[in-house]
Amino acid sequence: MFVPLLSALLNSLKSYKEYTSVPIQWIPNPFQWQNYIEVWKMTAMDTYALNSLIVTVLSVIGALLSCSMVGYAFARLQFPFKRSLFVMVLGTLMIPPVVMIIPQFIIFKHLGFLDTLVPLWIMEWLAQPFGVFLMRQAFLAIPKEFDEAAKLDGCTPFQTYWRVYLPMCKPQLATLTIFTFMTKWNEIMAPVIYLSSEDKFTLPIGILSMSGAWFGQEQYLVAAALMSLLPILLVFLFTEKYFVRGASSSGLK
Repeated sequence: MFVPLLSALLNSLKSYKEYTSVPIQWIPNPFQWQNYIEVWKMTAMDTYALNSLIVTVLSVIGALLSCSMVGYAFARLQFPFKRSLFVMVLGTLMIPPVVMIIPQFIIFKHLGFLDTLVPLWIMEWLAQPFGVFLMRQAFLAIPKEFDEAAKLDGCTPFQTYWRVYLPMCKPQLATLTIFTFMTKWNEIMAPVIYLSSEDKFTLPIGILSMSGAWFGQEQYLVAAALMSLLPILLVFLFTEKYFVRGASSSGLK
């Protein structure tokens, strides 16, 4: 993983002549740091980044709230057909996302959500199956004595979930945050389907839309791609400790 990333970083700092040289010139001479400034000037990166940030933040909030609440219900509450409903939730993991494209497009069209950012984040507020499974496993690992103690203190089921159980699931919440952040920040298919105005573009399709204009200046494309990765690296660095603990406790590798 480190070698391709280093190679991309060096390519982003080359001139076009060095970028296309044969044999390969690995080290730029001199380093073209202005490539990043030129990319920022040539594109609406600030607009693309803001749109991606809005979509990603709303998606992460929606995923954390919906998946934790549904996961808590499956783990701690008693209601009819609980096991069958959970099997149905897990069964949706086997449905290829491409099958859902046309039905979702028709629904969003009738709701007037086309060419808006809403279709890009609203689905995360409906509890995605992977997040539900992850949070259910986390809640099941907590001893029932906490539940009984909360009842003795007069907590309602929601207060027990919010004040007692949720703070003890920080590793799993961090894991869900990273997965959702990476998925939504790098998502290409949904923005291509639902967005048509350039001022609504997110970073991935904003950069792709400019790739034709960078013919003969492909080092700018590499620089733009690396700039789009920076937020993901920052999120991972800040949540790495919780992510490792969450992955270990949930059996993910």
